Amino acid sequence: MLWLILGIVIFLGVHSTRMVAPVWREKQIAARGKKAWKGAYALGAFVGLALIIWGFIQARPDAAFIYEPPAFMRHITLTLMWISFVALAASSFPAGKIKAVLKHPMITGVKIWAFAHLLVNGDMASLVLFGSFLAWTIWNRIAVKRRGDPTPVAGPIINDAKALIAGTVLYLVFAFFLHEWLIGVSPLA
Repeated sequence: MLWLILGIVIFLGVHSTRMVAPVWREKQIAARGKKAWKGAYALGAFVGLALIIWGFIQARPDAAFIYEPPAFMRHITLTLMWISFVALAASSFPAGKIKAVLKHPMITGVKIWAFAHLLVNGDMASLVLFGSFLAWTIWNRIAVKRRGDPTPVAGPIINDAKALIAGTVLYLVFAFFLHEWLIGVSPLA
């Protein structure tokens, strides 16, 4: 569990600098340049993500079960994950109606991902991983609102179509192939 927790601290720590140390962040960007900042940011995020994946794989087999989710939660989770993928895709396209309604589709997508996984995973490793991400997304959304980041203005519906298609394709690829290959568990089994 140590590697999982370390990975979460590094990954979410890197992603929290704008919330906890905005002045320091701006000074680093000014002193080193935007490319150097993005490079260090990406490296930290990658190291954190690698530790999360490795730590989760190591911790999960021995993790204590806190609760046994009902079987029907699997269907709810599969539906929520499709919504999560569409929200994540919407964050990568120019604003359509989806992006304008969600305001921060990346945060929303991660929040739905974390919540959906808590519905079907009752072991301690999963609670630590998905619970920490869910708490972080709630905190991040509050921080973004306090910062006064601009809300995307609704654009043409074609951008929503792109997000729906891209999100659905990624969802299907992940559900049928990548989840089992990366995580070792098929969400459809």
